Amino acid sequence: MNAKHVHTPLAQGDCSGCHNPHASNHGMLLDADADSICYNCHDNVVPEGAVSSHQVAADGNCVSCHDPHSSDNPANLVKGGSDLCFDCHKELGEKIALNKFGHSPVKKNCLTCHNPHASANNDNLLKAEEPAVCLNCHKTSSSGFKLRHMNYPVEQARCSTCHDPHGSNSGAILADNVHEPIRKQMCNQCHNEPGSAQPFAVKKAGFELCQGCHYDMINEAFAKNRLHWPLVDETGCINCHTPHASSEPGLLRGKMADVCGSCHADTLARQDRSQTKHQPISDGECSTCHSPHASNNLFLQEKKSTVDTCAQCHDWQTHSTHPIGPDVIDPRNRNVSLDCLSCHRTHGTEYKHFLYYQDIQSLCVQCHTKYRR
Repeated sequence: MNAKHVHTPLAQGDCSGCHNPHASNHGMLLDADADSICYNCHDNVVPEGAVSSHQVAADGNCVSCHDPHSSDNPANLVKGGSDLCFDCHKELGEKIALNKFGHSPVKKNCLTCHNPHASANNDNLLKAEEPAVCLNCHKTSSSGFKLRHMNYPVEQARCSTCHDPHGSNSGAILADNVHEPIRKQMCNQCHNEPGSAQPFAVKKAGFELCQGCHYDMINEAFAKNRLHWPLVDETGCINCHTPHASSEPGLLRGKMADVCGSCHADTLARQDRSQTKHQPISDGECSTCHSPHASNNLFLQEKKSTVDTCAQCHDWQTHSTHPIGPDVIDPRNRNVSLDCLSCHRTHGTEYKHFLYYQDIQSLCVQCHTKYRR
């Protein structure tokens, strides 16, 4: 009761607004589940059909952020400012702390740009769409602003395609990895001239635009037997890479696991369910085993055979005394040889060591049939 901010029912002495004074099927004698009791009064926290919602609010876990009785922080928050957000968003908080160039709204409070519970109309809990949310602070009419952006009408574009809104180690909070044409202010290398009818239109479609600079890489990819389809569809390289700047190496649109998972969600979900985690996948390093652009090998593997791929990390010759290799025929299918995939599913199974069966005996008798009971 002595805190600066006291929850209205407590301030009014109405403890029974939340608690049953006699008995309850819920913890702390609550009248209902903790994830729904707040909605008795705060029923508009997450609007119906919201474009984005904060998971903790959507789950009704209000006490993760708010003290239900009182607090010295506004809105009964358990911590003040952005410190509360960084309790969950630890990686982002650590990055922001190390950034050489900060963004003033971030230093002030995450709620400058984001809604804490839900955004009815915008992604990422933003209070307004880009660039409107940026234009609340940044005025674009000055000649200096125009000059820095090569006279392109960037006030009509998404600022985060070049700038990291949370800060970075590059000047002007450009994302840490900047595409060379952007760094050299050569926007017209890819786009039409700034005074044209469609200044943001690109001069060529798909990979053909990138081929002008990345000639050797694209030619090498097309010389392989198997192409990764995102490279050759009408969108091309920007399916996976951002054309301007990125916080990730290689100008990836996000962390590698997220980029790959946007198409291969089933593979990542299988890994999440797997009893044993395969380190390249759990670390989000898909390119340890697979080539992201093209390969002469099955499943776009970097190495010629599965055994060679696995041998990058596993010394299979000491790992198992079981014979494997191109000269060892699989008795279940004489058209294929025995390799690591004969016993293990590399992206995980419901069993330990990503085996296909619950125990070793069940696995072995698939080939050694005379030992079946």
